Amino acid sequence: MNIRFDNKVVVITGAAGGLGRAMVENFAACGAVVAACDLRDTKEKLTDLMDKGNIHCYDCDVSNVQSVSAAMDKIATELGPIDVLVNNAGINVGPDQRKTIENFDDQWWHNIQNVDTDGVYYCSKHAIRNMGENGGVILNISSVVGLVPLRNQCSFAAAKAAVCNLTKAMAIELAGKNIRVNAIAPGTIGIAVTNELWKNDDAMKTLLAHIPQGRQGTPQDIANAVLFFCSDYASYITGAVLPVDGGWTAGGYARNF
Repeated sequence: MNIRFDNKVVVITGAAGGLGRAMVENFAACGAVVAACDLRDTKEKLTDLMDKGNIHCYDCDVSNVQSVSAAMDKIATELGPIDVLVNNAGINVGPDQRKTIENFDDQWWHNIQNVDTDGVYYCSKHAIRNMGENGGVILNISSVVGLVPLRNQCSFAAAKAAVCNLTKAMAIELAGKNIRVNAIAPGTIGIAVTNELWKNDDAMKTLLAHIPQGRQGTPQDIANAVLFFCSDYASYITGAVLPVDGGWTAGGYARNF
């Protein structure tokens, strides 16, 4: 299998984070014209990747519809019609903010909804308006927490569940326009923000005991799944939500942490 995206315009939000960087590098290696988007200072954050391929950087606040509209219009004007959108940008609360719903901070509720739910809606809406007549692909990054809710992160659970169902609704609406829409639901991935939660050996042992494969995922695990779902090899797949979680959700594990 030789996956190629030669001369296709691929937009990736949250491009400067751990998952986003792996996606940018993957798509660039496959010949894509990559529009890497992040909140601010995107080019400075991705300086070390700029020689990896045809990569262009754009600052974009996915929670702000004016910022999204301007960025998508600019990308299409400078690079051409959008072929692929990866809605990767997302946030969650850190360890200190993880509380039961009656104590959960209202501002954090809104912050997460604004980025994780509204951001997918805004970016999809304005990317579609900048796609060509041949359609395209939208790939949303959800989470296993959108499939199996966990304690003390009610806003993230609600937002990622919304992304899963929005993915299916979009797939139905857009199939006639030759636009496929799917989602990937990552499990625990070894990036900086996640590693902070499991930084001692006991915590890590507890975590790994709930993953049948016995390891955290890597950004490359997610980036590889994204690459396949966005490729022509997945041309008959739309409306799907794929867990990439080492078997955690398949095993029916209920975490007590």
